[in-house]
Amino acid sequence: MAYVIAEPCIGTKDTACVDACPVDCIHPKKDEAGYGEADQLFIDPVECIDCGACVPVCPVSAIYAGDDVPEKWADFTAKNAAHFGR
Repeated sequence: MAYVIAEPCIGTKDTACVDACPVDCIHPKKDEAGYGEADQLFIDPVECIDCGACVPVCPVSAIYAGDDVPEKWADFTAKNAAHFGR
């Protein structure tokens, strides 16, 4: 069960989660191609180790465990996976 970044991240893209992630699975980073064009950050569902380190540092409470994504944002699970071609 990977973590998922949902709608509250759109337009915010605070990268505290990127810094907190021990396995570097949240992208795009500020220095990566596509950061400016991306409307939000994404968690790679294969690389995520389900540690939850990203959750408490998100200032807009946009990160959820895969099984806990609110129904209104359920499509963000597929959106995160699709970002990585998964």
